[in-house]
Amino acid sequence: MLDAARGFFDLPEAEKREYAGNHVLDPIRCGTSFNPAVEDVKYWRDYFKLIVHPVFTSPSKPPGFSEALLGYATCVRKMTMELLRGISEALGLEQHCMERELDLYNGVQLVAGNLYPPCPQPELAMGLPPHSDHGLLTVLLQNGVGGLQVKHGGSWVHVRPAPCSFLVNTGDHMEIFSNGRIKSVLHRAVVNSWATRMSIAVVQGPSLETCVRPTPLLVKGVDRRMFRG
Repeated sequence: MLDAARGFFDLPEAEKREYAGNHVLDPIRCGTSFNPAVEDVKYWRDYFKLIVHPVFTSPSKPPGFSEALLGYATCVRKMTMELLRGISEALGLEQHCMERELDLYNGVQLVAGNLYPPCPQPELAMGLPPHSDHGLLTVLLQNGVGGLQVKHGGSWVHVRPAPCSFLVNTGDHMEIFSNGRIKSVLHRAVVNSWATRMSIAVVQGPSLETCVRPTPLLVKGVDRRMFRG
């Protein structure tokens, strides 16, 4: 999938602009975060964002991209559903509880590809600002070049990419559903001057029709509701 993503990023700019998109819910969007009007910090990233479930959408270019995307998204979705069942059990719930309450059969799956080229002045730029992800889980695939940092104990901690592995972050919807038992991960991406970093993040969320709220099964006794739906 990393090779397929690189093929997309290598398309001529005119061809990539065909998929620019105008709205956050457009099923296909791509662009750049570089904004020369920003004086203090520049965001140094090219990206695409594709909604692949419940309806699969994909750019038609480059050749083979759509097929690679479908295969990858399908496999990651199966893995993510198994992880969510395990998390449900770890919370003391029945393993399919999250699937039912959040309508994950129709849940939104988003694939985001990120390209961070070498930056001549990395101290003046950033790949992505601090943020947490929407959704329940984000499965991250990287090309081996570091750049991900997570906030821990008030400090930013560098996460070294392990070879042939996925990194899984918990998102905002997971924190809400679990009534704060599982926290969403605050993270950011930094850039460097010597190597191109690539990552592919697959976000699994509830259906668009679902109002996310703490499951009633975790709001009882002395436990008060930490979030409103």
